[in-house]
Amino acid sequence: MKTIKCLLFLLLIINITSCAKEEYDFYATINGTVIDEISSEPVEGASVNLTPGGKNCITDIQGHFSFNELEAIQYTITVQKNGYSTNRKGINAIAGETSDISVTIEKMN
Repeated sequence: MKTIKCLLFLLLIINITSCAKEEYDFYATINGTVIDEISSEPVEGASVNLTPGGKNCITDIQGHFSFNELEAIQYTITVQKNGYSTNRKGINAIAGETSDISVTIEKMN
């Protein structure tokens, strides 16, 4: 009887430890594109600043930028480039999701 109890206890422990645990993604991602307001063309080399957090990046040839592993909060994206006016946009980052945003900037005369 003692052997059966030990065996059942051992099987219970094995069952508990072998169960798959759910993993949750606590981080968010923001992907975006910077577009020229008049021509609707992507803007390469624009500086993109994310606040809060102080992260910065530069847009690629297609005007794309990306911020990864962010807290799930509201952010402000500020886009600047020489010869263009600065533009700001707010976005909510949601845990486990990728948020997409398009920001236009206007060429100054």
